[in-house]
Amino acid sequence: MKASQMLIATAKEAPAEAKIASHQLLLRAGYMKNEVAGVYNYLPLGLRVINKIETVIREEMDKSGANEILCSAIQPKELWEESGRWAKYGPELMRFKDRHEREFCLGPTHEEVFTSIARDLIKSPKQLPMNLYQIQTKYRDEFRPRFGLMRSREFIMKDAYTFDKDEAGLEVSYQTMYDVYSRIFTRLGLNYVPVLADTGAIGGNGSHQFMALCEVGESDIVYCEECGYAADQEKADAICTLKDNSEPKELEKVNVGHAKSIEQMVDFYKRPATEMVKSVLYKDTEKNKLYLALVRGDREVNEIKLVNAIDSAEAFLTFGNDEDIKSLHTCEGYIGPVGLDSSVEILVDKEVAELKNGIYGANEALMNYVNVNFGRDYTGRVLDLRKAVEGDLCPCCGKPMKMRRGIEVGQIFKLQTKYSKAMNCTYQNEKGENVPMVMGCYGIGVTRTMTSIIEQHHDDFGIKWPLNVAPYHAVVVPVINKDEAQVALAEKLYKELLASGVETILDDRDAKPGFKFKDWDLMGIPYQIICGKRVSEGIVELKNRQTDEKIEVSPEEAVRVIVEAVKSIK
Repeated sequence: MKASQMLIATAKEAPAEAKIASHQLLLRAGYMKNEVAGVYNYLPLGLRVINKIETVIREEMDKSGANEILCSAIQPKELWEESGRWAKYGPELMRFKDRHEREFCLGPTHEEVFTSIARDLIKSPKQLPMNLYQIQTKYRDEFRPRFGLMRSREFIMKDAYTFDKDEAGLEVSYQTMYDVYSRIFTRLGLNYVPVLADTGAIGGNGSHQFMALCEVGESDIVYCEECGYAADQEKADAICTLKDNSEPKELEKVNVGHAKSIEQMVDFYKRPATEMVKSVLYKDTEKNKLYLALVRGDREVNEIKLVNAIDSAEAFLTFGNDEDIKSLHTCEGYIGPVGLDSSVEILVDKEVAELKNGIYGANEALMNYVNVNFGRDYTGRVLDLRKAVEGDLCPCCGKPMKMRRGIEVGQIFKLQTKYSKAMNCTYQNEKGENVPMVMGCYGIGVTRTMTSIIEQHHDDFGIKWPLNVAPYHAVVVPVINKDEAQVALAEKLYKELLASGVETILDDRDAKPGFKFKDWDLMGIPYQIICGKRVSEGIVELKNRQTDEKIEVSPEEAVRVIVEAVKSIK
């Protein structure tokens, strides 16, 4: 491709709303163009990268025996009602009506559609196991789109679903896809780690996320270097090591003035936050029910664990408002479990249940209770309710864990019969009985993967694409376009590279050399052959964008190095 024919849309600065490197570079390097918040148009370079990521995914999926299909993004309400998710999915579901007032949604995911396909088309148990997948655009009405393609309103996703006769079959399918995902992300050059994960709105029992390690990631990962345990913070077990053998003291009520926050209470009492209890009032808007979550003063409530404990969904969980607080005859900032209205379910973290003589809100303005003890002064449901943090003990081996941030690029789920039972997706066994198929679900965020690659492969000058996903492998740049010798050699090398199967650009633009070089560094083209003043001596400059190493070599050597590199792509 000649640069003069390309849609090159590089820019010196990224828009102010672009906060992370991948978002800035995708816009600055001309890989995509913003339409509205969270919606992007992919330009030629961006589309080439997406296509290459999809090629790696297809190759590994097809090798595993999966069948590619393509479903409509438009899904009828009736399918979602069968699964029970039409009301439960929440406001991220983009719903609309056609001219006949029939209700639909734009698919954020495809469990219902794939289940209906299997239900209608798999007629014999001999067809099981079956693995179906697609690569398609998904739609979610994000409340606050941010970080470019990491949290957008539409995104490209590979989703797959396996259908098995039993749990044993699902275990085989799940492990197969785990291995497939590991090969995919390894081939794409990502530094990633598989971690235990919550199943969220998808449901099922058992899940792993594949996390691209990155400091701008939205997810926290806790992991153990000793035994290899790793989990998303939402899923990680928070082991209670507190064994407080103090003797219970007499309950006291204390006027703390306007000390509401844990920090203010620490200052007032001159005691550590570990002796205080944080009481957080939540409301399930679907059930219209209130819950009081109790964690130690230095801890945070894990809302995913809370949602799972009350059998709800994140979309329905909110903080209790002023009206809710008044209905309980308590006060904002001074809420506590002692004497609280019995309509509220009290959920107690294991550490709080162990804590002796704790400090709690007294449900009265300016007042706290001191020397509160679980079991004596109040009761509630005890469970693991807090977020795991660095330094917590590993639930497998007991060693201290560490924490890193990551971008979720893929997730796999054991759906079991969550959808097949609800939607009557069955097969007939040897006894003639209709048995629900056992399902698995497997997703890869294609556009998120592109973002993650950039986050791990960039510098101050631009992107550093791994060779197998770069939009082009090489660019040949004559330094001075009016120098006939430079131009002639550049065209010769360009044609040789193309003939050898190397995706190559010839920079035939009439522009200053520095401008050209900055463009190709920004776009991240892996190899640059620079035809400059030593052309007459049979010397060109070869630049490797990954290492930024520049060497002077013969034109033949430059071609040989690039061709061999391209041939080695896996």
